[in-house]
Parts: sequence; structure tokens; C-alpha cells
Amino acid sequence: MRTRRDGPDARVLSRVGWVLTLQLAGAVTVVIALVGALVYLAMSAGQRGDAERDLRVVIAANAIENAPPCVWMFAVGDGGTRRTPNAPAGLPVRADLDTPGTVVREHRIDGISYLVRTEHHGPVTVQAALDRRYQIQERHRLYKALGVAEVAGLLAALATGRLLARRAISPLAEALDRQRRFVADASHELRTPLTRLHVRAQLLARRSESAALRDELGAIVSDTRQFGEVIEDLLLSARLRPHAVEGHPVDLAEIVASLVAAESVRARAQDVALDVAGAGTPRIVGGVASALRRVVGALLDNAIGHTPPGGHVTVVLARDGDRVELTVRDDGVGFEPADAERIFQRFTRGAQGRGRRFGLGLALVREVVESHGGAIDASGRPGAGASFTVRLPAASRAAEPRARRKDTAPVR
Repeated sequence: MRTRRDGPDARVLSRVGWVLTLQLAGAVTVVIALVGALVYLAMSAGQRGDAERDLRVVIAANAIENAPPCVWMFAVGDGGTRRTPNAPAGLPVRADLDTPGTVVREHRIDGISYLVRTEHHGPVTVQAALDRRYQIQERHRLYKALGVAEVAGLLAALATGRLLARRAISPLAEALDRQRRFVADASHELRTPLTRLHVRAQLLARRSESAALRDELGAIVSDTRQFGEVIEDLLLSARLRPHAVEGHPVDLAEIVASLVAAESVRARAQDVALDVAGAGTPRIVGGVASALRRVVGALLDNAIGHTPPGGHVTVVLARDGDRVELTVRDDGVGFEPADAERIFQRFTRGAQGRGRRFGLGLALVREVVESHGGAIDASGRPGAGASFTVRLPAASRAAEPRARRKDTAPVR
């Protein structure tokens, strides 16, 4: 597979491959177990049939003194009891002798299993007992053989299943890799002409003497800015590698403070109170500052955009052990609790098509957070707001001076 081993597509394909492998291994294991059970039942039934036949033949031959090996005969009548020499203690079985008719039962005497057949011939009752220990030993050997076959079959199925799964999903992996490369290349090629268009629209808007034309050009500027943000999201998403970011120390508190200040104008215009807590203390994490800025910006944009006038948005930054936690909470429209996981899928809409529409932003947020070795979760209720919590590994204290120097660099 040419798909990145640590990419999101690779993780999905790997999971699918293992599912296919385990399903094949499970199917082979079940088949071997069923075959083994049938063999065992057939062997047990055959042994029981052979034993009963041998006892009938011995009784019919009345070979008390010359009984075959492992068989002992007894004839009990008015004249006393005749028995095969060296018969084990505990035989004959008195309970069967007193039972009318022909009786065939299995008895365990002194730890040994016997199949006992008792027939009544007038005043004489004949009983024959077969020692089944050797038959039982054969069954035990069969148990072991079936166990070895089960383990060997399972290992062979795992190896074969893994090979077949890799071959089955290899074309899909190649297609996904090409799709990701296409998105990255197309986004990169579109970014330059779109930037030129955005700048020219700004210049025309400034030079225009017509108010109506300036308004239209302002709309074009706004649209090209949003288009550029979408392209940046696509480009960043195509380049992300979960758990593979090798960034620099970044002061998340400084990013939060700067973005909150930038969004405060918009929040005031929408009559939304924007509060922040914990951004005065450095919170150092390892990663890429521009990507983390997109995370914070997307969460703020989502919260402010879904909070009605008179509402509140609260941003809390804190350290919890070896993690830095960022929580963005609002009292806006909220979402169904059942959508807490779905909202991180691309272009997801709220339950039954109502409520928030989350687009690409939150899906990209999760990818960025996971690429930094962190996690994000969401909670909310319809009409009661939503809360998003990002947890990132905290960097060492020694990284704080470097983080401050990095954060002072211009962000492109």
C-alpha cells in the first residue's frame, strides 16, 4: 500500500483489513470445530456400537472362561456364580442383575469405565462387562489431534486472511492515496490565483467611487476570503499525519488570547459576550502554531456563529497533569447528544437535518488535534448550548522560552 501508514485513511484500511482477517479466521475456526465435533461424535458412536456388539457376541457364545481381552462374564443362578478368572472387584453389578429385561448401562467402578450388558435366560442371568479405558484413551488422542488442528488452522487462517485482506484493500488504498494527493495539489494550485483575485478585489473596492459597486466588490472580497479558508482547510487536511507532527513548542495561551481579541469585534457586533479564562499563563504544547491557530479559530467561529444575540461564549484554558485543556463553551442552539460523535464528520448536519451544520471545520479540528497526539470531545443539548474540549500533551517547562520566541514570529 502506498497510503501513509500513519494517515487517517491508512488507519481505516488497517482496521478493515484486520476485520476481514479475523472474520476469515473465525469462519475457518468454526468450520474446523464443527468438523472436529462431527468426527468426535462419529467416533464415540462407533466405539459404543462396537462395544455393544462385542458384548452381544460374547454373551451369545457363553465364553465365560475364555472371554476376549478386556471383557469379563458372569453367570448367576441357583447353582451359584460363574465368572471369568481375574475379574475386577465390584463386578458383577448387582443392581443390573436385579433389573428385569436386557439392560445395557455404563458404570464407573474404581475409576474405570465399564459398559455392562445384562440378559436374563430363564433361571440364569448373564452379565458381560467391557473395560472402556482404551477406547477413552483413543478419544483423548483424538482431542489432542483436533486441538492441534484447530490451532494450526487458526494460524494458517490468520496468515492467509491477512494476505488476502492486504491484496483486497490495496487498490482502495491506492485510490485514496491518489485522491489525497489530488486534493493537496489542486488546493495548492488554486491558492495562488485566488490570492491574486482577492487582492485585486480589495484594490478595486478601495478605488471605486460608487457605493453600490464598493458593496458588490466587498461581497466578492468576503467570498474570496471564505473560499481561501476552505482551500487552506483542504490543503491542511490532505497533509495531516495523525500522531506524526514534529513541531516546535507553542504557547497555546498566546494563540487563544490573540484570536479572542480578534473575534471580540465580531462577537460585539452580534451582541455575544466573549469571555476567556486562563490565557494569562503560558500553556506550552508541542506542534505547529498555524495548525493550532486553525483549531482555536474554528472552535471560536463555531461557537460565536451558533450563539444568538444576548448569549455567552466562554473560553477556558487550563493544565491538567501532563495535558493542556482548552474548552470552548456556548449557550447557543446546541445539538442532539446522539450527534456528539457525528459532528466531527465532514459536512455533517444536526439530527434530522436540523440545528448546526458543521461543514469541514470540526472534522479538520479533530484531524489537527489527533495529529498532535491529543483528543477532542463535544457535549451539548438542543437549545442549551455546546461545549468542546481539546486535550493536548503539555510540553516541558524548558520549552517555554522557545515557545515565546516561536509565537512572536509572523503567522502566514
